[in-house]
Amino acid sequence: MQGVFLDTDTLVPSELDFSTFDTLLSWACYPQTRADQCAARLEGAQVVVTNKVVLDAATLKACPSLKLICICATGTNNVDLAAASALGITVCNVTGYARASVAQHTMALLLSLAARLVPYHEAVRSGEWSRASQFCLLDHPMMELSGKTFGVIGYGDLGREVARLAKAFGMQVLVAESFQAQGNQPGRVPMAELLPAADVISLHCPLTAQTDKLVDAAFLSQMKPGAVLLNTARGGLIDEPALAQALRSGQLGGAGLDVLSSEPPSMAHPLLADGIPNLLITPHNAWGTRESRQRLLNGVVENIRQWQAGTPINVVC
Repeated sequence: MQGVFLDTDTLVPSELDFSTFDTLLSWACYPQTRADQCAARLEGAQVVVTNKVVLDAATLKACPSLKLICICATGTNNVDLAAASALGITVCNVTGYARASVAQHTMALLLSLAARLVPYHEAVRSGEWSRASQFCLLDHPMMELSGKTFGVIGYGDLGREVARLAKAFGMQVLVAESFQAQGNQPGRVPMAELLPAADVISLHCPLTAQTDKLVDAAFLSQMKPGAVLLNTARGGLIDEPALAQALRSGQLGGAGLDVLSSEPPSMAHPLLADGIPNLLITPHNAWGTRESRQRLLNGVVENIRQWQAGTPINVVC
C-alpha cells in the first residue's frame, strides 16, 4: 500500500522519531508540495498525510485510488470534506496533541500584553531606563489579571485548558454559547452578554462558514473598551482591517495573534502595517513545541493503524 506525506517540513522531521511511521506503508515523503504538484504526487496512493496542503474537490477527483486522508492537524479547512465524503474517502484528524503547547502560548501572549513586556524591553535596550530619573519605568500602563474576566469562544480541548490557566491567575471565566448547540446551554452565556463583560476574549473555535470573520467591526464595537483579544485558532475568524482600526482607535487595549488569514502573510498585510499599537503577532507556532509535534505524528500513526484494522478513529467524514 502506498502512502504520501505532502508537507513533512511542517513537522521539522529531523527533531522527531519517525520509526513507527516508516513501517506502516511504503512512503513517498515531500518537504513541501505546491497545488499544481498534488495530483501527480498522489497518483496511485491510497493514503495521504497533509498538514496544510489544500486538497480540493478537483484534486480529490483526480486521485481515484485515494482511500484515506490523514490531516496532520486538528483543523480540517484545508480539505474539501463534502467532496471526500462523496468520493468515499475517509478523512481523519488529530485532536488534543497541542493542548498544553497552545494553551501556554495563549497565556504567554496575554501576559506579554498585560505586562507590556515588548515596549518595556525596547525601552531598556534603547537606553531609556538608563536615562530615567527614578528606579523604574511606568510609561506603559500594565494590567493585573487577577479579578479580571476572561471570555472563551470555543470550548473544546484548547478552550478548556486555556480557561483552566486563566482561573489559575485568578480570573473569572465566561464561556460563550456554542455555535452548534441548540436550546438552553447551562454554564454558557450569550455572545451579547460576553462581549461587553470580558476584559480578555480568547478564540478557540474552528473556522467554518458560520465563524468566518466572526470578529468583525460590529463584534469589536461590542467589546469592553480597552479589552484584549487573543487568537490562537484560525486567522479567518477575524476581519483584520477592522481589528487594525479598533487597535488604532484605542477601542481595544491589545491583541495577541498566532494566526493570520493568509500564511505566510505578504508585507502588505493590514496587520503588518506600521503604527498599530499593542499588537503582538507570532508566526503560527503556538502548536509547534517538539513534544506537541511528536504527539501529532503519533496520532497520525494511530489513525492509519486503526484504519488498516477496519476500525477508523477520529473520523471527520
